[in-house]
Amino acid sequence: MSGIPFFPHAASSVAREVDTIYFIWLSVSAFFTCLIVAMIIYFMVRFKRKSEDQVGVEAHGSAMLEIAWSGIPLLICLAMFAYGTKVFFDISKPPANAVEYFVTGKQWMWKIQHPTGVREINDLHVPVGVPIKLTMTSEDVIHSFFLPPFRVKQDVLPGRYTTVWFRADRVGQYHLFCAEYCGAEHSRMIGTIYVMPVTEYQAWLSGGTPGKPPIQQGQELFATMACNTCHMNGPASRGPDLHGVFGSEVQLASGRAIHADEAYLRESILEPTAKVVSGFEPLMPTYQGQLTEEQLSSLIAYIKSLPKKSEAGQQAVVKPAPVKGGEG
Repeated sequence: MSGIPFFPHAASSVAREVDTIYFIWLSVSAFFTCLIVAMIIYFMVRFKRKSEDQVGVEAHGSAMLEIAWSGIPLLICLAMFAYGTKVFFDISKPPANAVEYFVTGKQWMWKIQHPTGVREINDLHVPVGVPIKLTMTSEDVIHSFFLPPFRVKQDVLPGRYTTVWFRADRVGQYHLFCAEYCGAEHSRMIGTIYVMPVTEYQAWLSGGTPGKPPIQQGQELFATMACNTCHMNGPASRGPDLHGVFGSEVQLASGRAIHADEAYLRESILEPTAKVVSGFEPLMPTYQGQLTEEQLSSLIAYIKSLPKKSEAGQQAVVKPAPVKGGEG
């Protein structure tokens, strides 16, 4: 497909499946379009009136023919739907070993933070062959993160988190676009994805401007804002313990249970009275307007990293003691 004019290279693990769907849909549509046009022309010629007084003959339908031209397209559409659904879920669900990067859209730039803390604007360096998960939000309006060679596109929304993932399997430089009109300078909201061999990527990381990893930034912010005084003191805490909360089912005071994902954590920080946890009073103040999107992402990354209390204890037990003395 790379030889097709104006067709972008397939540079990710899902690109070929997306292209397969595209060409299957295109082929089926073209086939039936040509078939219908050919039949229309045939009937126009075959049944053209030969004289002014010619009267048509009544035609009797065929039940089997009706079933065939209804059933065959139905089966084709169901097969296309099943394959499209399979690819959709493959694209939507990041692998468990995906490395998480944070992306913030802003008029008119992309701000990106690596797991190590290195930051980029309108550029993203990634290692080839490694699954990359992008957790994205917007500071202002709706944007759309679009990587044509990777065949991925995801809206980036203010006040919400969306995710997209890819695994680049081809070294090179690729275009990044905003695919949602976002203001007067929308056309300038572009960037470049650099896919590098793993060793070159590690060398690039070590040569970049050092920064604190999001989890470390979130931990420091957690302590600075005194969140630990209410959320880390066990049963005596004034707020729910946050160890292992991410990904769990949280029982609310209203009687509902809710899945604790990034959106829930974000809402709980900015609007703490929106979903009060069962057994606790709505005492937490709002931090709306006090935190940037990058700070929110760091806080959430730290909360996500907190293991359950039992797991934390096991980790403490198996942690090896530091080696003292010489190089041995």
